Amino acid sequence: MKVLLIAGARPNFMKIAPIYRESLKYDQVECRIVHTGQHYDYDMSQAFFEDLELPEPDFFLNAGSGTHGVQTAKIMVAFEKLCEEERPDLVIVVGDVNSTLACSIVAKKALIEVAHVEAGLRSFDLTMPEEINRMVTDSISDYFFVTEESGEKNLLKEGRPKEKIHFVGNVMIDNLFYQAKKLENYDGKGFSTFKLKEKNNDYVFLTLHRPSNVDTKESFEEIAFALNQIATERPIFFPVHPRTRKMMEQFDISFSENIHLLSPLGFKEALFLWKDAALVMTDSGGLQEETTAMGVPCVTLRENTERPITIAMGTNVLGGTSKDSILKSYRDSMKKKKEFSMPPKWDGRAAERIWKVLCG
Repeated sequence: MKVLLIAGARPNFMKIAPIYRESLKYDQVECRIVHTGQHYDYDMSQAFFEDLELPEPDFFLNAGSGTHGVQTAKIMVAFEKLCEEERPDLVIVVGDVNSTLACSIVAKKALIEVAHVEAGLRSFDLTMPEEINRMVTDSISDYFFVTEESGEKNLLKEGRPKEKIHFVGNVMIDNLFYQAKKLENYDGKGFSTFKLKEKNNDYVFLTLHRPSNVDTKESFEEIAFALNQIATERPIFFPVHPRTRKMMEQFDISFSENIHLLSPLGFKEALFLWKDAALVMTDSGGLQEETTAMGVPCVTLRENTERPITIAMGTNVLGGTSKDSILKSYRDSMKKKKEFSMPPKWDGRAAERIWKVLCG
């Protein structure tokens, strides 16, 4: 079975790593990695492959930046050519980025089966580009690999066949446990942030990059106000996404001296920091899940989440984006550490279950 495994942006890389590793156990499977180039900056992309112990991609589509339409079109044109040359039996897409949407459409039109890992997640917010990508991908996929029970319910409501839906667990957690185990035997002295962590305790770890949060001055100012307030109580470690840094300069957003602005971090170094944080604040999807798996309190800087299990069972609190709601959620978040429990099948074996389904 010839399989093309698609990665486009950083969240994808964490998801494909355990899928690729598990594929090596099957002699009948030839799994090849396609990097669409959606994240084209070396710091944000290639270094991540090395960090996650992934081999060089077999194919690089070099899509680069652009509007949603331009970027999706570039990926589709390049991937269509690749499918014509390679004729895979299956295309595996993960998550909800433009690469997920583009490659699933191309594969389906070329009569190639599509497997969607992380299927069925819904925020029910059609202003989010990721929600459109999720919905369209799930409307044409052949295999639906689900991370939580809400995904299964959503797919059934949308009329997807029950026998095609497989509740396998979460490949993000597979990767997290794999990397956390490696860090157990590492003191972290090789990380640029080692001394910062050593000097500070009871800190907050922050990520912030979502366009709805940083692309308008009003929303960014509200969030920055709340963060500066929190920084009077606890230091904040903030690896700044290139997009966020650009908007900080454009809007003249200033942060407290107790908010440590860092360069983008690799997966392992970020984990080295946030696993011991008093609290994580984020607008990322993946960190909501990872903090739950590690029992670290989390405030999600969004009005909604497509990962409701992290709130129902996990350590996540929905913080909103206004300064008042963020500050209230910050106060409430510490209670979650005592209440959380691990979601079903978040045991580090999701990739194993995926390949058992695919290889029958």
